[in-house]
Amino acid sequence: MSEQDGLIGAYVLDGKGGGRALAWGDLEKNAGFDGPVWVHLDRNGEKSETWLRETAGIGQLQADALVAPETRPRVAFMDDGILITLRGVNLNPGADPEDMVSLRIWVDAHQIITVRLRRLMAVNDVRERLAEGAGPQSTGDALRMLAFSLVRRMAPVVEDMNDEIDALEDDLVENPAADIRHRLKAIRRQAIALRRYLAPQREALARLHSEVVPWMANDHRFAFRECAEQVARIVEDMDAIRERAAVIQDELTNRTAEHMNRNMYTLSVVAALMLPLGVITGMLGMNVGGVPLAESKDGFIVIAVLLVAVVVLQVLIFRRLKWI
Repeated sequence: MSEQDGLIGAYVLDGKGGGRALAWGDLEKNAGFDGPVWVHLDRNGEKSETWLRETAGIGQLQADALVAPETRPRVAFMDDGILITLRGVNLNPGADPEDMVSLRIWVDAHQIITVRLRRLMAVNDVRERLAEGAGPQSTGDALRMLAFSLVRRMAPVVEDMNDEIDALEDDLVENPAADIRHRLKAIRRQAIALRRYLAPQREALARLHSEVVPWMANDHRFAFRECAEQVARIVEDMDAIRERAAVIQDELTNRTAEHMNRNMYTLSVVAALMLPLGVITGMLGMNVGGVPLAESKDGFIVIAVLLVAVVVLQVLIFRRLKWI
């Protein structure tokens, strides 16, 4: 099989955790298989959309949803199956984790079809378990494992964000000159982007638990409730990170305002000290008759001493008034 054609992997589940690999030829024949089938496709593959619309045995509405260019987490129960879209963190090399990757899924009693736009590590985890004989035993079990794998892959990203916000708080106290603003902006953007998709994903998983589907085991339904709780905790972590980032931003703003006020206060004190000196020197510099000490050879020294005395007097007055 070739990913360029769109088929990443296809398996007939044996009901014991293992599976037999299928090729495009097997799928195109649409022959009956001796167990439930899992087909994982690349949306950009040459044959993917054609197979979905003509051979997969699903309706056009389901096919349109699986190949839609833009999606957000949601779940829809239709006919005898479930159409669900989930998101996972982007752990591909050079990618930003907050640029979440969508996984579109159609699942019924006999088959589960998953469609990706970009590579998802979580799907590879399930495929590896299938190769080891510890994979899904049914279509509902495959959906459960995919959902838990997506959530499990999010945990390290959330931990890294918590570590980063801890480091920002430490730097704010110990190293205020660090490039805190740039790092803070990045983590706030990441938290907002992750929460945007995780909040509806929590609702989608919770609905999988609340709806009764005849072909889905109750254990799997209850597992979706636990998965939804894990996503809810991640959403709460995102909210906490955003609030902590807001507190850091407020502290940075307060420090900037305090620093500016202190500088303005210093300039105001200097201006107040210099104002009387400017008045005195301005009057003595007038080009009119009767200027004191204009003809005295000690005039400069006398005026300088007078100016120093005025400054000392001002400083004493300012200190008494607690201005400085």
